[in-house]
Amino acid sequence: MPLYEVLLQQLANGLILGSFYALVALGYSMVYGVIKLLNFAHGDLYMVGAFAGFGALSLISGWAGGGWGGIVPAILFSMLAVGVLGVIIDRVAYRPLREAPKLSVLITALAVSMLLENVALAFTGGQYTAFTTSLGFAGINLGMVHVTWTQMVLVGTSVVLMVVLELFVSGTRHGKAMRAIAIDQDACRLMGIDVDRTIALTFLIGSALAAAAGVLAGVYYGSINFFMGFLIGLKAFTAAVIGGIGSIPGAMLGGILLGLLEAFGTQIPGVGSEWKDVFVFAFLILFLVFRPTGLLGQPEVERM
Repeated sequence: MPLYEVLLQQLANGLILGSFYALVALGYSMVYGVIKLLNFAHGDLYMVGAFAGFGALSLISGWAGGGWGGIVPAILFSMLAVGVLGVIIDRVAYRPLREAPKLSVLITALAVSMLLENVALAFTGGQYTAFTTSLGFAGINLGMVHVTWTQMVLVGTSVVLMVVLELFVSGTRHGKAMRAIAIDQDACRLMGIDVDRTIALTFLIGSALAAAAGVLAGVYYGSINFFMGFLIGLKAFTAAVIGGIGSIPGAMLGGILLGLLEAFGTQIPGVGSEWKDVFVFAFLILFLVFRPTGLLGQPEVERM
């Protein structure tokens, strides 16, 4: 295969991977930007979303089919269910620790992550579950490179969700409340903003986006498992840091950049698919040495 076709194929692969990373990274950035919490359970919400979408698709595939007529309702159900789960997690695990030391909240987030993983392990027995659809492999050919309609729809869906989120945060009343809380919670309370409700909305939206990414990943890869959220959680966190954690455009940019970096990294001699994760995290270390705040992040000033 000519070099330009290899690069074109890896570009397509990188955009698909990056769209998944970006959707999950958005949840990290939203929660951190508002309440300065690294929600390490976020990757597991991606996993729960994949199983919720699989369950919904299994129930409705008899009359809706295994195509987009069944997948779209499954995505919507998964987003709603996991969004509510995110709100419950915030209410039960995080809100009581709002004034606690950051380390206590971080340990709680890790505990929630382990809880979700082990519940999924108990229900699935640790086995891979086939995420079967009837989408097929039709698409367009660019030389020796084949891009399916499904891949294009997956990327397009991710882009639409990211754009809608950016418009929501930048142009709506609730989005402005989120940005205000990120600056000063106490002042927001004095101004009449319901801080707890706004934070719950942040968890709802971030969790719903992770769920959508989980279902889209199930459609793309064709299988799901209880541990699928761990590695993508780390990579999405990496994407959020590269883009500038707390920045929504930064999370989008970081996710796409990380997906492209991982895809093209497999073509570097001596790296290949076996060392691609080592390559990605080594890049993160080097990147943070020269740009600690990320691409679009801003240095934080501690208020006395």
